Amino acid sequence: MKFGDFVKVKSLQSPQGFKENLLRLGLPMPCDDVLESGPDSVMAQPLQVGPWQVGNRFAVHPMEGWDGLADGRPSDNTRRRWDRFGRTGAKLIWGGEAVAVRHDGRANPRQLVINSDTAPDIANLRQTLLQAHRETMGSDTGLVIGLQLTHSGRFCKPNDDARMEPRVLYRHPLLDGRFGPAENIQVLSDGDIRRLIDDFVAAAKLAQNCGFDFVDLKHCHGYLGHEFLSAKTRPGDFGGSFENRTRFLRELVAGIRAHAPGLEIGVRLSAIDFLPFQPDPALSNAEELGPGVAVPHAHALPYAHGFGMDANNPLQQSLVEPLLFLSAMQAMDIHLVNITVGSPYYTPHVTRPALYPPSDGYQPPEDPLVGVMRHLETVRDLKKHFPNMAFVGSGYTYLQEFLPHVAQAVVRQSWTDFVGLGRMVLSYPELPADMLAGRPLQRKRLCRTFSDCTTAPRNGMVSGCYPLDTHYKKSVEMVRLTQVKKQARLA
Repeated sequence: MKFGDFVKVKSLQSPQGFKENLLRLGLPMPCDDVLESGPDSVMAQPLQVGPWQVGNRFAVHPMEGWDGLADGRPSDNTRRRWDRFGRTGAKLIWGGEAVAVRHDGRANPRQLVINSDTAPDIANLRQTLLQAHRETMGSDTGLVIGLQLTHSGRFCKPNDDARMEPRVLYRHPLLDGRFGPAENIQVLSDGDIRRLIDDFVAAAKLAQNCGFDFVDLKHCHGYLGHEFLSAKTRPGDFGGSFENRTRFLRELVAGIRAHAPGLEIGVRLSAIDFLPFQPDPALSNAEELGPGVAVPHAHALPYAHGFGMDANNPLQQSLVEPLLFLSAMQAMDIHLVNITVGSPYYTPHVTRPALYPPSDGYQPPEDPLVGVMRHLETVRDLKKHFPNMAFVGSGYTYLQEFLPHVAQAVVRQSWTDFVGLGRMVLSYPELPADMLAGRPLQRKRLCRTFSDCTTAPRNGMVSGCYPLDTHYKKSVEMVRLTQVKKQARLA
């Protein structure tokens, strides 16, 4: 199917029309015809998770803005975004945004960093969110707020937007040299990793002192935590066997439990990975990128560099390893997991289904609804095996008008426990609150997945909804973004 053949979601006039389109695509996606609202509605039901009763079934994913200060503190843009997180009405705030545990682990020179100097400012972010939530929902009863801790690994860019400084666990036959010069790559030693574990533990203690309810030990999207899971070719204590590849998480958890007792732990996990994609060179031209295709990989078979995929057919997912990982989490008494897939760096169509690609991406090789369904089915299949774990699902934004209808259906059918929202929160943060109150959706504010919130930071600008949020639409960076997109089309 060509790009032009994809039916735009906004053209579908009703849940019935949406379901007819799903039928045409062969997607058994749940979708309720009638939305419920009020305290007895599906999405308003509280859920006991560990020590908390989370007040409803909406969650906000970590949404980084590439807009912090050079010293790791938040800016006015950061505080504005956290205020809007609070105004969503969602009762589970998963991590706020990715916060580096030390400078060299930053994904960009404006990523937040938590240390003794910045902790008071990060605590104030939490207070900003809390106050906004109280103003929107009347109280903070049932509100649970976490902080996502990270080291960016292969995607480190701490000092300059134009210079990648990768810190990796092993040399990768398909990714080395794709993100910055291969000669910049440094492979971390086991000693480096243990020093990093100490930094994570110190950061977790600071997060607890800031008032956060939990920390997310990020294992997704190709960042360092995720790379441990595919470190099958790495020698030493942190590679090779599954036990070794999960040692980083086990030692993190043990350290946090020893130094920050009472602090809960969650994990955002890329449950399945994919080969890197690129624009199809045979179908790209001066006017438009071609659809995505897997990079040449015959020389890398059997594929020993993935997680949640078939080594002999790495375009085929496998849940064998993700199920083992969830078993390991359960053994560590971690019961809160946020499931995503792939990496936005090398498989954006998988991680963030969209009709329009970011500037460094490619045209969607599949109807984005197929990508949404992949997210939903992955969570559903994992939850079947771990019914007592609390799952947050991803990939909902592309559903647009029908997001509430699908969200209600998947929670009602126990496909997931929480519906996590990311990009939609940038354009229309009040969507959960409107749905819960029975107010009509504000269609003009729905994210249409133009991918500007990704294109901007890929080109050294702050992230935000440039098409729909006046704050960004009228900014000086909007002019630059327009030029970048035009140049990308002509490249």
